[in-house]
Amino acid sequence: MTSGSPPDGTWPWLQGFTRWIGTWCFSVSYRLRVRHRERIPVTGPIVVVANHSAMVDGPLLYGLLGRPSSFLVKREMFGGPLGWVLSRIGQLAVRRGEADRGSLLAAVRLLRHGGVVVVFPEGTRGHGDVAHVRQGAAWLARTGGARILPVAIRGTRRPPGSNRRLRPRVDVLVGEPFAVPPGKGRAALVAATDEMRDRLAALVTELDRIRSLGRPGAARAEGA
Repeated sequence: MTSGSPPDGTWPWLQGFTRWIGTWCFSVSYRLRVRHRERIPVTGPIVVVANHSAMVDGPLLYGLLGRPSSFLVKREMFGGPLGWVLSRIGQLAVRRGEADRGSLLAAVRLLRHGGVVVVFPEGTRGHGDVAHVRQGAAWLARTGGARILPVAIRGTRRPPGSNRRLRPRVDVLVGEPFAVPPGKGRAALVAATDEMRDRLAALVTELDRIRSLGRPGAARAEGA
């Protein structure tokens, strides 16, 4: 891996092509509104953390970040043709519920070369309210020398029996990037994780408030 390069085995042209395809598909499928896209750093190592309530959250972020990014994806997704594609576009397979040292170290190397790693710190899909998070994202940011960028997503979760209208409204709110608190050891890691959770949860609450107001003049996406 050289400076600024994706994980070994990535095909950069395929990574760029799939990001373009994803951007186009989401602009057609959803009424997408992205607020404060300008907060996404254009350079430097970043750990993106987002709430997670639907399978589509990952591909959505993959398209709108505007930079090549590597997600920590559960290993079960890496079987068959889909797994081949995920590997070629720079995604990292992890075993859920355990410390997957190989993938975590690959993510750290990527960050130390100025890359972007995306983590859903809740660990699995749920209501997306960030009630509980894991420590992996804070550890990656601290070990890889990266800032954390919180992102809130609402509207992708379609509960059973809900009105599945054409082009549902999806809102994304990008928070301010921040550095993890200084310090070493478990206590410092817990403090960093708590700050990450608080910032992300507050961002989700803010986005819920914005959505409830339903203001027609709210800033729209410039295109994911």
